[in-house]
Amino acid sequence: QVQLVESGGGLVQPGGSLTLSCVASGFTFSGHVMTWHRQAPGKERELVAQITSTGNYVHYVDSVKGRFTMSRDNANNKVTLQMNDVKPEDTAMYYCQADVFGVRRWGQGTQVTVSS
Repeated sequence: QVQLVESGGGLVQPGGSLTLSCVASGFTFSGHVMTWHRQAPGKERELVAQITSTGNYVHYVDSVKGRFTMSRDNANNKVTLQMNDVKPEDTAMYYCQADVFGVRRWGQGTQVTVSS
């Protein structure tokens, strides 16, 4: 059974930092591209960052470049999203995602709220 379980969300002040984690199970994690998406209220879900199976390349949406860092630990089936210098516009539900066995799989999401 494929599972993606996110954690680490919460309330953070502007300029602060937060680390999101996603633990995967039920598939060969090291063979899959992993992606973080987010969805703010009233907005469409958007791709935030995507990492190759080996972790040697990460793509970021322009709005988070230089502030967010995505990484992976294939030994522990885990991806993280280090969020620095967060802004109110980063407020959203953050989802971990992978395409496994031809199906787009999603975690349940973790809420990030940036507010003073």
